[in-house]
Amino acid sequence: MSSPKAILSVQSEVVTGHVGNAAARFALQRLGHEVWAVPTVLLSSHAGHKGFAGEATTAPLLGKLLDALGTQGRLAETDAVLSGYLGSAEQAALVAGVVTRAKANGRTPLYCLDTAFGDDGRVYAGPGVADAMRDLLLPLADIVRGNAFEIGTLSGIEIIDVDTAILAAAALARPIVVVTSVPVDDELGTLLATRDRALLATTPRIAAPPHGAGDLFTALLFGHMVTGGAVDTALQSAVRSTYHILAASDGAHEMALIAEQAALVEPPDLVGFALTAIDLRKRAHG
Repeated sequence: MSSPKAILSVQSEVVTGHVGNAAARFALQRLGHEVWAVPTVLLSSHAGHKGFAGEATTAPLLGKLLDALGTQGRLAETDAVLSGYLGSAEQAALVAGVVTRAKANGRTPLYCLDTAFGDDGRVYAGPGVADAMRDLLLPLADIVRGNAFEIGTLSGIEIIDVDTAILAAAALARPIVVVTSVPVDDELGTLLATRDRALLATTPRIAAPPHGAGDLFTALLFGHMVTGGAVDTALQSAVRSTYHILAASDGAHEMALIAEQAALVEPPDLVGFALTAIDLRKRAHG
């Protein structure tokens, strides 16, 4: 790949498994990027596993870690910022602060907000996290990625199909909004919407995917986009790589990220994959 970037990634950290930074860091590094990973929580494993232990990074500690990056000159070198799962609502203000400071250094780094607060009709993040993301982080985001439940929650529009996903994405009024897990008949869709067009990637469904799919997909999409590549190519590569790893992990407790790492840099062909362009300007005018 060309022109590796320095990416600040602020999200969860686990000792075992591949979620949060434990998925994003490796994927971004395999794409050739430098990654500075800051933990919002430190857990033994994904919280969905029995017997897990750990806790959220305190706001004072998170603030110290982020401040140190500024003191050491790292924020002035930052090309992109990615944030994901937050351990508390108080952390949102700290993430907003570091994004603002990084953008003030003149490099105008891209900021990607991975909402990561809920799925399947329920919020799993702590009290106030979703509201803090909406109020403090969403206005700063160049790219927003969330599943249908999360984008529906933030927009106030229930996503039940492609049309409602397009409406919800437009309601967020950000340059790029990506909605995953969009129902498309017997398939699953990923919608990437800009202000005037949308791309819909569809794939077969996977029966029992492990945790971390959203974290991995967002990292791959962002990793391809920060180098200035075409949006449709970035989406296609991220979807195909993620799908391959999930299919290889179907029914397992964790993603086979290490065993299938070649797919991160060379997205395999995918039978049943389709990418459709949608002109939103024509839709708006009937």
